[in-house]
Amino acid sequence: MLSVKDLYVHFPVSRGLNPFAKKRSVKAVDGISFDLAKEETLALVGESGSGKTTTGRVIARLTQPTGGSAEFEGTDILKLNGGELKNYRKRVQMMFQDPYESLNPRAAIVDQVGLPLVVSGMVKTRQQKEDVVSSLLDQVGLSHWDVLYKYPHQLSGGERQRVSIARAIATNPELVVADEPVSMLDVSVRAGVLNLMQELATTYHLSYLFITHDLSVAKYMGRRMAVMYLGKVFELGPTADIMSKPIHPYTQMLLEATPKIGPKSVGGVGARGEIPSSIDVPPGCRFHPRCPYATDVCGSEIPPLRNLMGAHSVACHWAEKFV
Repeated sequence: MLSVKDLYVHFPVSRGLNPFAKKRSVKAVDGISFDLAKEETLALVGESGSGKTTTGRVIARLTQPTGGSAEFEGTDILKLNGGELKNYRKRVQMMFQDPYESLNPRAAIVDQVGLPLVVSGMVKTRQQKEDVVSSLLDQVGLSHWDVLYKYPHQLSGGERQRVSIARAIATNPELVVADEPVSMLDVSVRAGVLNLMQELATTYHLSYLFITHDLSVAKYMGRRMAVMYLGKVFELGPTADIMSKPIHPYTQMLLEATPKIGPKSVGGVGARGEIPSSIDVPPGCRFHPRCPYATDVCGSEIPPLRNLMGAHSVACHWAEKFV
């Protein structure tokens, strides 16, 4: 369904008042590749600043990349414009992290959920819009009688996110880019939203690019997982394999940081320091300044993403040590 090859997104950094300052750029996404099959959920995980959201915005055509390609059903989406782009945006929708900021505080819910229907020409009259929106709200677990004419500030965080889900599925899309959809919600309502998304995936035959920093959520939602760090994919493969046998030291570190009950299943990996700036990325393997296993080659040569076991790929010079 979706194929991303050597995707780059570099943002220029302002030189301020000094015209002679060196031109620099933020390497938000720096040459990543992955595939997403029909009716599949791929979890894109990593720390803040790793490039996950930027990747999702490129897929939703909200950010223009510097280079590379992204094909949806065999069509290069980066070259779409006009009517073709409008049709693509009907087929690919995005859910944002903060449901309050992504909803217009001055518009009623019926108009916000109904806007994609109007823009795509799926409804012609006010009554048609109200009928379709009412059905969508019921499907996401909200009573349309209570919610239809309310405003976002009158709803709880969980209700607002369910409204965002209703808006995302309004055009009957094939792919939904979900950017941290439960990170702003109370723990008590997260499971209900995640279960709802899984139910809708079955009902609507949806694929998800599920962006999250929480590996426990990624494990629950994703059949496959891609681990990003400073714009690069470090590990890619079936979620069950990565969670039970993480190979890259960075993935091991993320699992170590995940709260657990009982003994830790992954041992001995303690990363040093904080994630570096994406303006001045370290040479060689970008994780080497924080990696307890780093050697000289890690600081000089960029490790390629290579297949080690079946569909499990890793970008590490010493990956065989951890297999």
